[in-house]
Amino acid sequence: MDIQENIVNKVAQSGLISLDLSELYPTGERFFYDIKDNLFHGLMLKEKDFREFVKEHNWESYAGKHVAIGCSADAIVPTWAYMLLASKMAPYAKTVVFGDLKTLETVLFDRELSKMDLEKYRDQRVVVKGCGEIPVPDSAYIDITSKLNTVAKSIMYGEPCSTVPIFKRSGASSE
Repeated sequence: MDIQENIVNKVAQSGLISLDLSELYPTGERFFYDIKDNLFHGLMLKEKDFREFVKEHNWESYAGKHVAIGCSADAIVPTWAYMLLASKMAPYAKTVVFGDLKTLETVLFDRELSKMDLEKYRDQRVVVKGCGEIPVPDSAYIDITSKLNTVAKSIMYGEPCSTVPIFKRSGASSE
């Protein structure tokens, strides 16, 4: 007896659009510039010494990198010091932000999300993929949810075969 079964991919037929935020991951090395290394005895910044460092430092070493500038020491650092570092890095680095590496990732994803064309998600059922190999900041999930809320019929989180409902536009029929 010959039994032939047709395998039906219900996920493919569901009409769901999968959105993988990790595809927005900006390439390039990340670097944290810790100004604590410029502090006198780890406590304060001496302007003369700092300006000498700025004059002599190889700023080209930041070429193509995404840089976060911050201070891991419990010290008061004048704002102009961060500005001076940024002015020297900016011609070489892809990105320069104030904060730590987590802040840097948030800024990088925010910039990528701001470039997205949301029209392809208009009146669609969207699954925002989670749990990938590339870490996506929680802020990116919040940002994309806020953006999709204005255009999508529904938003879910997870994988198309196992989703958590997040948003459903009032009056949207379930299909």
